Amino acid sequence: MTEQNTRLGIWLMVATTFIFAVQDGISRHLAGEYNVLMVVMIRYWFFAAFVITVASRKAGGVRAAAATEQPAMQAFRAVLLVVEICVMIVGFTLLGLVESHAVFACYPLLIAALSGPVLGEYVGWRRWAAIGVGFIGVVIILEPGAGVFRVEAIVPLLAALMFALYGLLTRFVARKDTAATSFFWTGTVGSVAMTAVGVWFWEPMIASDWGWMGALCVTGALGHFTLIKCYEVAEASAVQPFAYLQLVFASTIGITVFAETIRPNVAIGAALVVAAGLFTLWRQRVRT
Repeated sequence: MTEQNTRLGIWLMVATTFIFAVQDGISRHLAGEYNVLMVVMIRYWFFAAFVITVASRKAGGVRAAAATEQPAMQAFRAVLLVVEICVMIVGFTLLGLVESHAVFACYPLLIAALSGPVLGEYVGWRRWAAIGVGFIGVVIILEPGAGVFRVEAIVPLLAALMFALYGLLTRFVARKDTAATSFFWTGTVGSVAMTAVGVWFWEPMIASDWGWMGALCVTGALGHFTLIKCYEVAEASAVQPFAYLQLVFASTIGITVFAETIRPNVAIGAALVVAAGLFTLWRQRVRT
């Protein structure tokens, strides 16, 4: 039974990474035509409606989902994720999907590095060595010695740092709150925050792009749904390594749809980052 659940969890994680990669491709297209803040705002309207619907169908309804002893931390998490999404989409427009995801893939290493000072967890020398190797990979991707260093390259790295902090804060609030509560706050507060900013950047959208906007909203909700189901049927440590497939799927979309290319340094650096990330996940599983 456990083996079957793990296999199902792995397939759900693969599906989730593919859905999120498609979402990133749509985000890149829309952000190239319209203001990023407006695009994310509309996406979050649908996301908020989704989390409220999910909450209302569970025991206790919306009131139970919203109940928390740490509202400030939950709200900060939600806003942090909104800002990270905006920053990452800007990265797609500046660098493309391939290079943005190659740099962003370092976020599990950042989580490992920050888990000590933020959560008080022990990080051994093996994981510190893997973190070091991973960041050598990031440096190789960024090519700081090749001519003038591009400031744009910092954008996905900043997004990775923000997402790592979001991941750590999610683990922190999980000590008192359920996953359903964190999910509810993420969608609702994120929607309010994005509306407060994004409504000032509204632009008229052509009919075909409204179709893409609808697809963006659906993939966002569907991706979160499959991710939730994934963690319900399998242990996170068993399925997390497959999250790196998003790099593969997003790069494939970047190459086939947006005519991007993979430079040798990006391929080498991404391989180091992924290998180091997989090692840290393995060490974490061994320790637990």
